[in-house]
Amino acid sequence: MSDTEDQEQRGNTSYGHKPFKRSRSHFADRITADGRDGWPVEAGRYRLVVSRACPWASRALVSRRLLGLESALSLAVADPVQDDRSWRFTLDEGGKDPVLGIGYLSEAYDARERGYPGGVSVPAVVDVPTRTLVTNDYQQITLDLATEWTGLHRSGAPDLYPERRRDEIDSVMDGIYRDVNNGVYRAGFAAGQGEYEAAYVDVFRRLDLVSERLAGQRYLVGDTITEADIRLFTTLVRFDAVYHGHFKCNRSKLTEDPVLWAYVRDLYRTPGFGDTVDFDHIKRHYYQVHTGINPTGIVPLGPDLAGWLTPHHREQLGGRPFGDGTPPGPVPPGEEIPARGRP
Repeated sequence: MSDTEDQEQRGNTSYGHKPFKRSRSHFADRITADGRDGWPVEAGRYRLVVSRACPWASRALVSRRLLGLESALSLAVADPVQDDRSWRFTLDEGGKDPVLGIGYLSEAYDARERGYPGGVSVPAVVDVPTRTLVTNDYQQITLDLATEWTGLHRSGAPDLYPERRRDEIDSVMDGIYRDVNNGVYRAGFAAGQGEYEAAYVDVFRRLDLVSERLAGQRYLVGDTITEADIRLFTTLVRFDAVYHGHFKCNRSKLTEDPVLWAYVRDLYRTPGFGDTVDFDHIKRHYYQVHTGINPTGIVPLGPDLAGWLTPHHREQLGGRPFGDGTPPGPVPPGEEIPARGRP
């Protein structure tokens, strides 16, 4: 889920003024091969709504690219700077998504449940024919893309959630979610010193453990990219740009950890990862939307992005990024990251 939680209902100025608690996904229907929840996998039926600023949505962006689902699952990209109605389609001509015909993602939420009291979050999958929200279950969406959408995967798609390794993947992801993915938010939105310090300790304790794990192996689980790597990447790629300063996770920068810095650069240079990352969207969202903790709305010019393209040498650890598969093809027309969002 994005950083639009229960606080969002009181406006963007509420961030940092009450203890942070991530709400559970309210709409947890699944899109499956057998359609058991009423939503069968079907090419062209659904639209994935994301913000390139949001780490939770970015998981779905990476998975969709790696699995080659671009032609089967269309993409709507929201403006990174939302207002109090949340994610809006002001990047599109006329301020409306060209496929769904709506100006705000909240309209798809309202079509599903009028008066829903929770936050309007991304990623969200919307049923195109009815313009109705299907799911905002950010934890399950990518797992289903990997396991339920296999009939629509590209030839050579990697197995991102191999059955024989799921217990280990789940265990690794659990700690990363609790202490890193969610931990940076608990630190950044903390309303008290003790709350902040506890989250800060959790973040760096877990990052140290992950760094130790990755010192001798290229990927988190096994010798190929898995769902665990996707989930860690989307936080690490934002760390120095926003979490270190904006969220006060400032014991050290990612660039100061040789293992993690090389690991995230390795993934960034892997097709399907860096070609989904828009640093411009990331910085503008965090610094302009969270006015409760950055009231001036000033967006920092740094950090210098040139380092993302420097050699990482992680290939010396071996590993097969796509397992028995192949890299994804070129980014589809219209989905390229503008120059201002790239190193």
